Amino acid sequence: MLQSALADLADVPATSRWVHSGRVRIHVLDYGGDGLPLVVLPGITSPAITMDFVARAVRDLVRPIVVDMRGRGLSDSADSYALDRYVDDVIAVMNGLGLERAALLGHSMGARVAAAASARGMELRGTVLVDPPMSGPGRGPYPVTRAAFRAQLDAAAGGITADDVAAHWPDWPRREQELRARWLSSCEVTAVEETHHAFEHEDFFDHWPKVTAPTALVYGQDSPMVPAAGVEEAATANPAARLIAVPGAGHMVFWDAPEPAMAAVREVLTDLFRAGA
Repeated sequence: MLQSALADLADVPATSRWVHSGRVRIHVLDYGGDGLPLVVLPGITSPAITMDFVARAVRDLVRPIVVDMRGRGLSDSADSYALDRYVDDVIAVMNGLGLERAALLGHSMGARVAAAASARGMELRGTVLVDPPMSGPGRGPYPVTRAAFRAQLDAAAGGITADDVAAHWPDWPRREQELRARWLSSCEVTAVEETHHAFEHEDFFDHWPKVTAPTALVYGQDSPMVPAAGVEEAATANPAARLIAVPGAGHMVFWDAPEPAMAAVREVLTDLFRAGA
Protein backbone atom coordinates (compact mmCIF):
# COMPACT_ATOMS: atom_id res chain seq x y z
CA MET A 1 0.00 0.00 0.00
CA LEU A 2 1.48 3.33 -1.05
CA GLN A 3 1.53 6.17 1.49
CA SER A 4 0.26 8.48 -1.24
CA ALA A 5 -2.74 6.21 -1.66
CA LEU A 6 -3.75 6.56 1.98
CA ALA A 7 -3.74 10.33 1.57
CA ASP A 8 -6.51 9.96 -1.02
CA LEU A 9 -8.90 9.03 1.79
CA ALA A 10 -8.78 12.61 3.06
CA ASP A 11 -10.67 13.71 -0.05
CA VAL A 12 -13.38 11.07 0.21
CA PRO A 13 -16.63 12.13 1.96
CA ALA A 14 -16.97 8.80 3.74
CA THR A 15 -16.07 7.21 7.07
CA SER A 16 -13.82 4.18 7.23
CA ARG A 17 -15.36 1.30 9.15
CA TRP A 18 -14.25 -2.27 9.75
CA VAL A 19 -16.18 -5.45 10.43
CA HIS A 20 -15.02 -9.00 11.09
CA SER A 21 -15.86 -11.80 8.69
CA GLY A 22 -14.49 -14.72 10.64
CA ARG A 23 -10.84 -13.78 11.16
CA VAL A 24 -10.78 -11.44 8.18
CA ARG A 25 -11.20 -7.71 8.80
CA ILE A 26 -13.24 -6.09 6.05
CA HIS A 27 -12.94 -2.35 5.45
CA VAL A 28 -15.78 -0.27 4.04
CA LEU A 29 -16.30 3.35 3.09
CA ASP A 30 -19.59 4.48 4.64
CA TYR A 31 -20.99 7.63 3.02
CA GLY A 32 -23.63 8.05 5.71
CA GLY A 33 -26.88 9.93 5.45
CA ASP A 34 -30.48 8.99 6.06
CA GLY A 35 -30.99 7.10 2.82
CA LEU A 36 -31.67 3.41 2.59
CA PRO A 37 -28.43 1.40 2.51
CA LEU A 38 -26.78 0.38 -0.76
CA VAL A 39 -23.82 -1.98 -0.36
CA VAL A 40 -21.45 -1.52 -3.31
CA LEU A 41 -19.25 -4.47 -4.32
CA PRO A 42 -16.34 -3.60 -6.64
CA GLY A 43 -14.54 -5.70 -9.23
CA ILE A 44 -11.50 -7.93 -9.21
CA THR A 45 -8.85 -5.16 -9.11
CA SER A 46 -10.96 -2.25 -7.83
CA PRO A 47 -10.44 -1.22 -4.21
CA ALA A 48 -13.37 0.63 -2.65
CA ILE A 49 -11.95 4.09 -3.22
CA THR A 50 -11.92 3.59 -6.98
CA MET A 51 -15.72 3.57 -6.88
CA ASP A 52 -15.93 6.81 -4.91
CA PHE A 53 -17.25 8.64 -7.97
CA VAL A 54 -20.06 6.09 -8.28
CA ALA A 55 -20.99 6.44 -4.60
CA ARG A 56 -21.01 10.24 -4.81
CA ALA A 57 -23.34 10.13 -7.81
CA VAL A 58 -26.07 8.30 -5.85
CA ARG A 59 -25.69 9.85 -2.38
CA ASP A 60 -28.89 11.82 -2.83
CA LEU A 61 -30.80 8.57 -3.37
CA VAL A 62 -29.19 6.12 -0.94
CA ARG A 63 -26.60 5.61 1.78
CA PRO A 64 -23.70 4.10 -0.16
CA ILE A 65 -21.38 1.68 1.65
CA VAL A 66 -18.50 0.60 -0.59
CA VAL A 67 -16.63 -2.57 0.37
CA ASP A 68 -12.91 -3.23 0.08
CA MET A 69 -13.26 -6.85 -1.00
CA ARG A 70 -10.99 -9.25 0.90
CA GLY A 71 -7.40 -9.06 -0.32
CA ARG A 72 -7.85 -5.52 -1.65
CA GLY A 73 -7.59 -1.97 -0.36
CA LEU A 74 -7.54 -1.84 3.44
CA SER A 75 -9.21 -5.23 3.98
CA ASP A 76 -7.19 -8.19 5.19
CA SER A 77 -5.73 -10.88 3.01
CA ALA A 78 -7.40 -14.26 3.47
CA ASP A 79 -6.76 -17.96 3.06
CA SER A 80 -9.68 -18.34 0.65
CA TYR A 81 -11.15 -16.25 -2.14
CA ALA A 82 -13.99 -18.61 -2.99
CA LEU A 83 -17.29 -17.06 -4.03
CA ASP A 84 -18.99 -18.26 -0.85
CA ARG A 85 -16.40 -16.44 1.27
CA TYR A 86 -17.09 -13.18 -0.55
CA VAL A 87 -20.79 -13.70 0.20
CA ASP A 88 -19.91 -14.31 3.85
CA ASP A 89 -18.18 -10.93 3.83
CA VAL A 90 -21.30 -9.21 2.50
CA ILE A 91 -23.34 -10.79 5.29
CA ALA A 92 -20.71 -9.68 7.83
CA VAL A 93 -20.90 -6.09 6.56
CA MET A 94 -24.68 -6.03 6.76
CA ASN A 95 -24.74 -7.59 10.23
CA GLY A 96 -21.78 -5.61 11.54
CA LEU A 97 -23.23 -2.27 10.46
CA GLY A 98 -26.80 -3.16 11.36
CA LEU A 99 -28.08 -2.81 7.81
CA GLU A 100 -31.58 -4.14 7.32
CA ARG A 101 -32.79 -5.06 3.86
CA ALA A 102 -30.00 -3.29 2.05
CA ALA A 103 -29.71 -3.38 -1.71
CA LEU A 104 -26.57 -4.62 -3.46
CA LEU A 105 -24.83 -2.97 -6.39
CA GLY A 106 -21.99 -5.04 -7.79
CA HIS A 107 -19.66 -4.49 -10.71
CA SER A 108 -17.87 -7.38 -12.47
CA MET A 109 -16.68 -9.74 -9.70
CA GLY A 110 -18.92 -7.79 -7.35
CA ALA A 111 -21.90 -8.52 -9.59
CA ARG A 112 -21.17 -12.23 -9.35
CA VAL A 113 -20.97 -11.92 -5.56
CA ALA A 114 -24.27 -10.01 -5.46
CA ALA A 115 -25.95 -12.70 -7.56
CA ALA A 116 -24.64 -15.47 -5.30
CA ALA A 117 -25.76 -13.55 -2.20
CA SER A 118 -29.30 -13.19 -3.55
CA ALA A 119 -29.38 -16.81 -4.66
CA ARG A 120 -28.31 -17.88 -1.16
CA GLY A 121 -31.53 -16.35 0.16
CA MET A 122 -30.29 -13.17 1.80
CA GLU A 123 -33.06 -10.74 2.64
CA LEU A 124 -32.32 -7.91 0.21
CA ARG A 125 -34.26 -4.93 -1.04
CA GLY A 126 -32.94 -5.68 -4.52
CA THR A 127 -29.82 -6.09 -6.62
CA VAL A 128 -28.13 -4.23 -9.46
CA LEU A 129 -25.60 -6.37 -11.32
CA VAL A 130 -23.26 -4.39 -13.56
CA ASP A 131 -21.46 -6.38 -16.26
CA PRO A 132 -21.01 -9.72 -14.48
CA PRO A 133 -18.47 -11.92 -16.30
CA MET A 134 -20.42 -14.62 -18.13
CA SER A 135 -17.40 -16.83 -18.74
CA GLY A 136 -17.35 -20.28 -17.20
CA PRO A 137 -17.28 -23.99 -17.97
CA GLY A 138 -18.26 -24.55 -21.60
CA ARG A 139 -18.57 -20.80 -22.20
CA GLY A 140 -15.02 -19.94 -23.17
CA PRO A 141 -12.25 -18.23 -21.21
CA TYR A 142 -12.46 -14.95 -19.36
CA PRO A 143 -11.36 -12.33 -21.92
CA VAL A 144 -8.47 -11.03 -19.76
CA THR A 145 -5.80 -13.64 -19.10
CA ARG A 146 -4.34 -14.41 -15.71
CA ALA A 147 -0.93 -13.46 -17.10
CA ALA A 148 -2.26 -10.02 -18.06
CA PHE A 149 -3.57 -9.44 -14.54
CA ARG A 150 -0.25 -10.60 -13.07
CA ALA A 151 1.63 -8.18 -15.32
CA GLN A 152 -0.59 -5.32 -14.15
CA LEU A 153 -0.04 -6.19 -10.49
CA ASP A 154 3.72 -6.59 -10.94
CA ALA A 155 3.88 -3.21 -12.65
CA ALA A 156 1.83 -1.62 -9.87
CA ALA A 157 4.14 -3.09 -7.23
CA GLY A 158 7.06 -1.48 -9.02
CA GLY A 159 5.30 1.88 -9.20
CA ILE A 160 3.08 3.20 -11.96
CA THR A 161 1.70 6.63 -12.79
CA ALA A 162 -1.62 7.94 -14.00
CA ASP A 163 -0.01 8.31 -17.42
CA ASP A 164 0.77 4.59 -17.40
CA VAL A 165 -2.89 3.85 -16.67
CA ALA A 166 -3.95 6.32 -19.37
CA ALA A 167 -1.91 4.38 -21.91
CA HIS A 168 -4.33 1.49 -21.43
CA TRP A 169 -7.52 3.46 -20.63
CA PRO A 170 -7.10 6.87 -22.29
CA ASP A 171 -10.76 7.86 -22.04
CA TRP A 172 -11.11 7.42 -18.27
CA PRO A 173 -11.51 10.53 -16.10
CA ARG A 174 -8.09 11.69 -14.90
CA ARG A 175 -8.92 11.21 -11.21
CA GLU A 176 -9.84 7.59 -11.85
CA GLN A 177 -6.55 7.02 -13.65
CA GLU A 178 -4.71 8.51 -10.66
CA LEU A 179 -6.58 6.41 -8.11
CA ARG A 180 -5.95 3.20 -10.03
CA ALA A 181 -2.25 4.03 -10.28
CA ARG A 182 -1.98 4.51 -6.51
CA TRP A 183 -4.30 1.73 -5.31
CA LEU A 184 -3.76 -1.19 -7.69
CA SER A 185 -0.77 -2.37 -5.66
CA SER A 186 -3.13 -3.01 -2.72
CA CYS A 187 -4.67 -5.93 -4.62
CA GLU A 188 -3.13 -9.19 -3.49
CA VAL A 189 -1.88 -11.44 -6.28
CA THR A 190 -3.49 -14.57 -4.80
CA ALA A 191 -6.85 -12.82 -4.46
CA VAL A 192 -6.82 -11.84 -8.12
CA GLU A 193 -5.55 -15.17 -9.42
CA GLU A 194 -8.01 -17.29 -7.42
CA THR A 195 -10.89 -15.06 -8.48
CA HIS A 196 -9.78 -15.23 -12.11
CA HIS A 197 -9.74 -19.03 -11.83
CA ALA A 198 -13.32 -18.90 -10.55
CA PHE A 199 -14.38 -16.77 -13.52
CA GLU A 200 -13.46 -19.72 -15.75
CA HIS A 201 -14.55 -22.59 -13.51
CA GLU A 202 -17.80 -21.30 -11.98
CA ASP A 203 -20.89 -20.43 -13.98
CA PHE A 204 -22.71 -17.14 -13.39
CA PHE A 205 -25.87 -18.84 -14.64
CA ASP A 206 -25.82 -21.26 -11.70
CA HIS A 207 -26.94 -18.27 -9.61
CA TRP A 208 -28.65 -15.87 -11.99
CA PRO A 209 -31.97 -17.74 -12.30
CA LYS A 210 -32.26 -17.74 -8.49
CA VAL A 211 -31.67 -13.98 -8.10
CA THR A 212 -34.91 -12.64 -6.73
CA ALA A 213 -36.81 -9.63 -8.00
CA PRO A 214 -36.40 -6.75 -8.07
CA THR A 215 -33.12 -7.00 -9.93
CA ALA A 216 -31.48 -5.36 -12.90
CA LEU A 217 -28.58 -6.42 -15.10
CA VAL A 218 -26.77 -3.38 -16.48
CA TYR A 219 -24.10 -4.13 -19.07
CA GLY A 220 -21.76 -2.36 -21.44
CA GLN A 221 -23.05 -2.53 -24.98
CA ASP A 222 -19.50 -3.25 -26.16
CA SER A 223 -18.43 -5.45 -23.24
CA PRO A 224 -16.63 -8.69 -24.07
CA MET A 225 -17.68 -10.06 -20.67
CA VAL A 226 -21.40 -9.95 -21.53
CA PRO A 227 -21.81 -11.22 -25.11
CA ALA A 228 -25.06 -10.98 -27.05
CA ALA A 229 -25.75 -14.67 -26.48
CA GLY A 230 -25.29 -14.12 -22.73
CA VAL A 231 -27.80 -11.27 -22.76
CA GLU A 232 -30.36 -13.50 -24.48
CA GLU A 233 -29.74 -16.31 -22.00
CA ALA A 234 -30.01 -13.91 -19.07
CA ALA A 235 -33.36 -12.62 -20.30
CA THR A 236 -34.70 -16.15 -20.63
CA ALA A 237 -33.23 -17.51 -17.39
CA ASN A 238 -34.59 -14.69 -15.21
CA PRO A 239 -37.53 -13.10 -17.03
CA ALA A 240 -38.45 -10.88 -14.06
CA ALA A 241 -35.12 -9.06 -14.31
CA ARG A 242 -34.64 -5.77 -16.06
CA LEU A 243 -31.80 -5.71 -18.63
CA ILE A 244 -30.22 -2.40 -19.61
CA ALA A 245 -27.44 -1.82 -22.16
CA VAL A 246 -25.15 1.19 -21.67
CA PRO A 247 -24.08 2.60 -25.06
CA GLY A 248 -20.42 3.39 -25.56
CA ALA A 249 -19.31 1.24 -22.61
CA GLY A 250 -17.13 -1.81 -22.46
CA HIS A 251 -16.66 -3.91 -19.33
CA MET A 252 -15.55 -0.97 -17.17
CA VAL A 253 -19.00 0.51 -17.57
CA PHE A 254 -18.81 3.41 -15.10
CA TRP A 255 -15.33 4.42 -16.22
CA ASP A 256 -15.95 4.04 -19.95
CA ALA A 257 -19.26 5.92 -20.10
CA PRO A 258 -19.87 7.66 -16.76
CA GLU A 259 -22.91 9.74 -17.69
CA PRO A 260 -25.11 7.09 -19.37
CA ALA A 261 -23.98 4.44 -16.87
CA MET A 262 -24.92 6.54 -13.86
CA ALA A 263 -28.18 7.62 -15.49
CA ALA A 264 -29.12 3.96 -15.91
CA VAL A 265 -28.18 3.05 -12.35
CA ARG A 266 -29.94 6.07 -10.86
CA GLU A 267 -33.12 5.13 -12.72
CA VAL A 268 -32.93 1.56 -11.46
CA LEU A 269 -32.22 2.62 -7.87
CA THR A 270 -35.06 5.14 -7.91
CA ASP A 271 -37.50 2.46 -9.02
CA LEU A 272 -36.06 -0.16 -6.69
CA PHE A 273 -36.27 1.92 -3.53
CA ARG A 274 -39.62 3.40 -4.44
CA ALA A 275 -41.01 -0.12 -4.85
CA GLY A 276 -39.53 -1.23 -1.54
CA ALA A 277 -40.49 1.82 0.48
